[in-house]
Amino acid sequence: MTSHFINIFIEDTNWASSLANAEKLAQKASDAVFDNLYNNWDMPFLGDKPVVVNLSLSNDKHIKELNKTYRKKDKPTNVLSFALIDDENFEQNCEIFDEIELGDIIISIDTLKKEAAEKNIKLEDHFTHLFIHGLLHLSGFDHIEDEEAEEMEALEIDILSNLNINNPYE
Repeated sequence: MTSHFINIFIEDTNWASSLANAEKLAQKASDAVFDNLYNNWDMPFLGDKPVVVNLSLSNDKHIKELNKTYRKKDKPTNVLSFALIDDENFEQNCEIFDEIELGDIIISIDTLKKEAAEKNIKLEDHFTHLFIHGLLHLSGFDHIEDEEAEEMEALEIDILSNLNINNPYE
């Protein structure tokens, strides 16, 4: 199995008091995702080179700016992902560089806390789900079409189940 690394950038100090174990949760979630992808999917980038993901632990103000700039939606959201696999140079970069950078995931602590409270679920579980969702986007999964959405949700549910986290779509 390929090795993978998460570069974590803490952009809001509320993460330390709200979810101090975010780094540990992210590592556990990424282990589960890449184990599943490596064993069950044809992912050409999952070879011998390490895979790198950037995770920004942010807030509503910053994620709203990104959402407005890149998605034309003037409101905060829970998670954004910016995959480099869509880049026209991705395959060439996989051959040239010693590691494969998949892209960036940004999660807002404000929306994360609000949604967890509204759904009456543990903050840790919601964070894990959002991070897995972002990792799957970085790995080429999407939910634009109904069939894609069903496939991606089923994969999320399976990975979360392996982490003893309930189905978030029920």
